[in-house]
Amino acid sequence: MPAVRNVLVVGGGAAGAAAAIRLAEGGVAVDLVDLKPDVAALGSGITLQGNALRVLRELGVWERVRAQGAAFDTLGLRAPDPAGTLLAELTDLRTGGPDLPATLGMYRPALARILIERATEAGVRVRFGTGPTSLVQDGETVAVTFGDGSLFRYDLVIGADGIRSWTRAAIGITLEPQPVGMGIWRAFTSRPASVTRTDLYYGGPCHIAGYCPTGPDTLYAYLVEDVQDRSGLTPEQALATMRDLSGAYHGPWDDIREVLTDPRRVNYTAFESHVLDGPWHRGRVVLIGDAAHSCPPTLAQGAAQALEDASVLTELLLRDHEVNDDAWSEFTARRLPRARAVVEASLQLTRWLLARERGDVPGLMARIAHLVADPA
Repeated sequence: MPAVRNVLVVGGGAAGAAAAIRLAEGGVAVDLVDLKPDVAALGSGITLQGNALRVLRELGVWERVRAQGAAFDTLGLRAPDPAGTLLAELTDLRTGGPDLPATLGMYRPALARILIERATEAGVRVRFGTGPTSLVQDGETVAVTFGDGSLFRYDLVIGADGIRSWTRAAIGITLEPQPVGMGIWRAFTSRPASVTRTDLYYGGPCHIAGYCPTGPDTLYAYLVEDVQDRSGLTPEQALATMRDLSGAYHGPWDDIREVLTDPRRVNYTAFESHVLDGPWHRGRVVLIGDAAHSCPPTLAQGAAQALEDASVLTELLLRDHEVNDDAWSEFTARRLPRARAVVEASLQLTRWLLARERGDVPGLMARIAHLVADPA
């Protein structure tokens, strides 16, 4: 018998949906709530490395993901010169195992829809546009009041509600993400034939200029700069700014710029980071994903680490007959050091870039790839 009978998952992103799916398949009654009206309404592209794909296969959605994404096994490094010269083509480690690609890019809302559809199929009760307003722990249950005034009791609450986690604050954790000093322009657009994988350009007016195919005919492109207040720009001005910054990058970037025309598809985000250094639970409430740890996307491991959190947590809840200190200690031991190593490596990359310092980027990437190749 699982350690819990009924669970509330707060947050319908990758971590929350994955936890809900695994628990529901294991016979647990699961409610999933999300304040957004539609979890798939926002976003551009997402890069999923092999260890993320391994969890998606466990969830029974790999074939759907593969059908809607673009898989590749190499990474290109290009120069910010007039030709966009290809400096190196690196073969990525297949961190999910030899039968999964090294990397898959896809449209983020498409991944969200796939996971929520799978959760519904598994029996999860999904509700958007609502969330908890209070949590009160009473021994072995958590009383949760929702915005509509309703109250339900759960054996466990999983806070998977992102970097601005309401759940984290509700259980008395005051840790907040800190700015890193970089901001990223992202755009989702059509995919020229010249784009077949992720290429990264280091240097020029931006720290990084890159792109990732997200399907047969789509991609997302991104530019990383010193963080600035871009909030006053209109959508048209934001598009013009991104196009202007990208003008220093050539090769496939010249083709991307030709199709970078829709201001509704451009967004800007400042990098932030945090790690909850210690147990991620308080009583019968536990945090996973960006609620517990976040990092700059310099290693493209954010979604993978969130999915691993969900996989390990649900494995323990379905394996053990009760929620006890031993289970929490094992969860902490298996997840905290690994997530912290990924965050610290991501931050090291940002420090090198901000200092215009030539660090061992390939070596650092290889170290983390070998770390996450071992199942969590």
